Amino acid sequence: MTNPPRTLLISGASSGIGRASAERLLQDGHHVIGIARDFSKCKIDSANFIATEMDLGDIKALPDQLGALARRYPEVDAIINCAGQGRFASLEEFSYKQIYKLMDLNFTSHAFVCRAFLPQLKKRSHSNIIFIGSEAALEGSQKGSLYCASKFALRGFAQALRQECSGSGVHVSIINPGMVKTAFFDRLSFSHGADAANYIEAADVAAAIRMILDSRPGTVIDEINLSPLKKVVSFRKDKD
Repeated sequence: MTNPPRTLLISGASSGIGRASAERLLQDGHHVIGIARDFSKCKIDSANFIATEMDLGDIKALPDQLGALARRYPEVDAIINCAGQGRFASLEEFSYKQIYKLMDLNFTSHAFVCRAFLPQLKKRSHSNIIFIGSEAALEGSQKGSLYCASKFALRGFAQALRQECSGSGVHVSIINPGMVKTAFFDRLSFSHGADAANYIEAADVAAAIRMILDSRPGTVIDEINLSPLKKVVSFRKDKD
């Protein structure tokens, strides 16, 4: 590791991209505070990892919980927002409750995390906010109206926040991956193809995060789009 160790906050750290990123950045010598609803199935063996159980979908409880977390860890100098959920169906198949729950987790919770930590990030000469978006933030798709809306919102938020923070040392970036080989697809009716050219690995996204964090203070990487070499979608008959 060439850069000095940093203290990073990672949401969605118990699985998928969040976990892969936490493990990679811990290997680099950084300190990681991980947020997830449940860490019972995630054992990250490192003295530099702090697991914090918090339900980011519980919007009403977040202001107090995140405020307390920010006060407890004033040394945080980078936020990596990985938490999210996939749900795909025609709009009329969603209940009203499902609509706001998806938007709350995929977008509003990230805005809340940033709101809680932004004042202390702005006090630093160099800090980072990184969002994990999606290729769904680039183009709408059938049965993806709400998922795409949540990711479009996140992308617009990142772009606007980048402008808001341009007078400070806060670097705002978003990474938009295509289909990543994680448990994200376990409950969905479709997935990526089986060939290695049909998906991105979580480690690929973690490498992009590492590149952003290692960039010199004078450079901001605004947006990265990651795609599998060949986009192949596989549909499962055992799912609704």
